[in-house]
Amino acid sequence: MPELPEMETYREFLNHNILNKPITHVEINKEKSLNTGVQTFIDAIKGSNITFVKRRAKHLIFELSSGQYLLLHLMLGGLMFLGTSKNSPDRTKQIILSFGELQLNFIGLRLGYLHLLSQSELDEKLSDLGPEPFELQRDEFINRLKRKKGALKPLLVDQSFIAGIGNCYSDEICFQARLHPLRKASDLSDEEKNHLYDSFKPVLSRAVQFGGYMDFPMYEGDKQTGKYNENTYVYEREGENCPRCGGTIERVDHSSHKSFYCPNCQK
Repeated sequence: MPELPEMETYREFLNHNILNKPITHVEINKEKSLNTGVQTFIDAIKGSNITFVKRRAKHLIFELSSGQYLLLHLMLGGLMFLGTSKNSPDRTKQIILSFGELQLNFIGLRLGYLHLLSQSELDEKLSDLGPEPFELQRDEFINRLKRKKGALKPLLVDQSFIAGIGNCYSDEICFQARLHPLRKASDLSDEEKNHLYDSFKPVLSRAVQFGGYMDFPMYEGDKQTGKYNENTYVYEREGENCPRCGGTIERVDHSSHKSFYCPNCQK
């Protein structure tokens, strides 16, 4: 599932390529991806412009010139591709937004969605999300952590605790902090809590720099998106050598989550 770095990569790319271009055509191939009827959705957005694309947690928010918003969550397996009908990938597209010849394809929205919302509806939809990692202050993080007793892995992927982190980057953050992903939050020393906090921004910034781990191109000739796959520390590297100490990376399953870690340097 796309996490903060993947959605941030999408956000930055889209803000450079689709802003203030009129939506000339809307194709809906899966009504369940919407929160309105098909014609209602089309009538509301056709002819309007996307004035800005924001990210909140694992969502993208498309601000429309009409004053309404499109809220996107790609969920598991969702992708986007920007191109034309000539280079459109041979994949099922649930939704296509056209800007003249340019097409924004929403692919693999099996559980994902693109909802049309007012400002108040958008605020309500996102109200349960925790703070953004890049905006979270140290004191606030330490205070929030004090109230938690469970293991780090399920805590870090809990969107009400911190927004935007999932399976991949929770493992990478724990590695950076030298903490076992199943350590109890209540057992951490003050020093370890600070190490954990100090690991968020370096890991997530590095992932954004490498284009995240989603290895499907956003446009024809895209060589950057998904490069983090080649630069992960421990995620999906079971049996390989730890890049820090040379130990063997292992996998552990806990509470429906899989975690990858180095038992030698993540105690």
